[in-house]
Amino acid sequence: MSNSQQRAAVGFPGISRRQLLRGAGAGFGYLALAGMLGRHAPAAFGAAATETKGPLAPKGSHFPVRAKRIIFLFMQGSISQMDTWEYKPELQRNDGKVAPGGGKLTASKFKFAQHGQTGTWVSELFPHTAQHVDKFCFLRGLHTDTPAHPQAVIQLHTGTALASLTRPSMGAWMMYGLGTENQDLPGYISINPPPSFGGAGNYGSAFLPAYYQGMKINDVGYVPNLQAKTDLGLQRRQIDLLQSMNRDLAASPSAPDHLQGVIESYELAFRMQTKVPELLDLSREPEHVREAYGVKDGPAGSFARQCLMARRLSEAGVRFVEICHPGWDQHNNLHKDLIKNSAATDQPTAALLADLEQRGLLDETLVLFGSEFGRLPTSQGPDGRDHNITGYPMWLAGGGVKAGYTHGATDELGRHAVEGRMHTMDLHATLLALMGLDHERLTYNYAGRDFRLTDVGGNVATEIFASS
Repeated sequence: MSNSQQRAAVGFPGISRRQLLRGAGAGFGYLALAGMLGRHAPAAFGAAATETKGPLAPKGSHFPVRAKRIIFLFMQGSISQMDTWEYKPELQRNDGKVAPGGGKLTASKFKFAQHGQTGTWVSELFPHTAQHVDKFCFLRGLHTDTPAHPQAVIQLHTGTALASLTRPSMGAWMMYGLGTENQDLPGYISINPPPSFGGAGNYGSAFLPAYYQGMKINDVGYVPNLQAKTDLGLQRRQIDLLQSMNRDLAASPSAPDHLQGVIESYELAFRMQTKVPELLDLSREPEHVREAYGVKDGPAGSFARQCLMARRLSEAGVRFVEICHPGWDQHNNLHKDLIKNSAATDQPTAALLADLEQRGLLDETLVLFGSEFGRLPTSQGPDGRDHNITGYPMWLAGGGVKAGYTHGATDELGRHAVEGRMHTMDLHATLLALMGLDHERLTYNYAGRDFRLTDVGGNVATEIFASS
């Protein structure tokens, strides 16, 4: 039966493929799945690759896998480290003095105390998370290239701040390299990503096939167009019709390059309709779990909802989950805003760590907490701190890193990284290695050049790896 006969047989005479797609789109679920189009090109794995049945099927790794998945807690705007995770006695003693290079040194107004068997200093702003410091692997010698938020955020997520060519996000690279663990779910989800500072590029796939990019959702579990609006049986018939036409077209020498991606995205979107709404329904969690995270309605409960959703998604097999708390760009109102932001993030972060550990997931889940850069030890205006790209911390927990360990350090005032220096490219190379990927072999040829997340740099900080 020809395509025109098929259309007439099901009551769609004279309707073009484009019209049918537009008219029936609401019933297909999240068709685009954040634009999941493209054609698969195999990763440069050589002998390490395994046979796959599709571009999103699980793939072999280059190295032994230390972490199966990542949860990235992104503090967008750059958290002030000397008020939270970096205790600097010299800064406290020299409050108000002129700093080397200019500016007035400004001590933290928050009290610090030692916690855990490691005696790690943590600000009073994070009393709940402080109880988990013996799980942490601190990276205290980080540095990056640009003090501008848009470029630094993009670089943290994609490896480069250059605007001349959009690059794939690190989650997309991991999807490309490893595939997904659950064929009924996206392998990469970004919850409440910041709309500015790179926007969709921070979870996009750029020139990688677009089914590797992240899926955007919000903190109340809403996914546009995913809720079924027609009977699933009817939807199945509609999709089967479209798929038959698409496969006919795919067999043609003139078929669009992205058509196979369209076919696969429809099938995944259909399966997601029954899986994702249930997975994102936090009311299914016991009350004591929701209370532990601090889940509540409204904006004040946003980060708590994100943390609990991240645990549910990771447990279900989502490879990379990023959650975001914005508003750390404190050039003024520093102390008031730090109190507000830490109150929103401290309890949920601690609950996520405890929940993962209690479920036996922490050992195979890598939790990353941090910002695009840090803050200066000098004051800006009456109550603020300016950007610092030369030395700042992040911390890791779980998935293959040493617990209760510190790698690197800044100087006595907290301005410059002086030990264990790690550029953003080094951070990316290390994260990939923990997931079993060699950043130098994870390449994709585009426009005649092999690209990778770490561009032409990147050193793996093997010192932070836990012994096998």
